[in-house]
Order: sequence, then structure tokens, then C-alpha cells
Amino acid sequence: MAQGRKDGKRGLGGLRDEGQEAVALIVDYIKQETLDPVKGLGRYVLFGVAGSVALSIGLAVLAVGFLRLLQGETGSTFTGNLSWIPYVICAVLVVLIAFIAVKAVSRGQTPNSKTDKEQA
Repeated sequence: MAQGRKDGKRGLGGLRDEGQEAVALIVDYIKQETLDPVKGLGRYVLFGVAGSVALSIGLAVLAVGFLRLLQGETGSTFTGNLSWIPYVICAVLVVLIAFIAVKAVSRGQTPNSKTDKEQA
């Protein structure tokens, strides 16, 4: 019998153990490099969605309040055939706020912005 096989660490058994260790190392590495960032991204997305829902509800409440303000505190200005004007004013205001919000978010995501060129 060969000298290296007496301890049981050499030969096919040792090779099998090293293969299992390599597979375990690869699986752990893949988990570390894929699952951990996805978990962090999920938390980021969760807070983003919760914040956007809260801001949307707040904007809707403010829009209804502004509509009631225009309808109730302007006297007879928006009565009769002009009763639709407060609705148009509120709709335009909400669309303008949404446009400004989308513009502010997309401004930071352009790949060729000046700050990116300055940093390079």
C-alpha cells in the first residue's frame, strides 16, 4: 500500500472532500454577492414605495382641500356656468406638481450629466 493512503486524506476521499469544500465555497460566494445586495435593494424599494404612496395621498388631500377652498371662499366668482373652473385649476396644479417631481427624479439619473463628466 502506498504511503499517502494510510491516513485517509489522500486519494479519492480527499479529492471528494476538497470538491465538496469548493462547491460550498462557490455557493457561499454566490449567496454573498447576489442575495445580500438583493435584500438591501428590496429594503430600499420598500421604503421608496411607502414614501411615494404617502406623498401621493398627501397630494390628493391637499388638492381636495384647495378645491374646497376655491369653491367656498371665492364667493360668487365660480358659480353658474363657471363652476367647472376650480376643478380645472386643481387638475392643472396637480399635473404641474407631478411634472416637477418626475423632472426632479429624472434629472439625477441622466448618464451624461455634467457631474459625471467632471468626476471622470
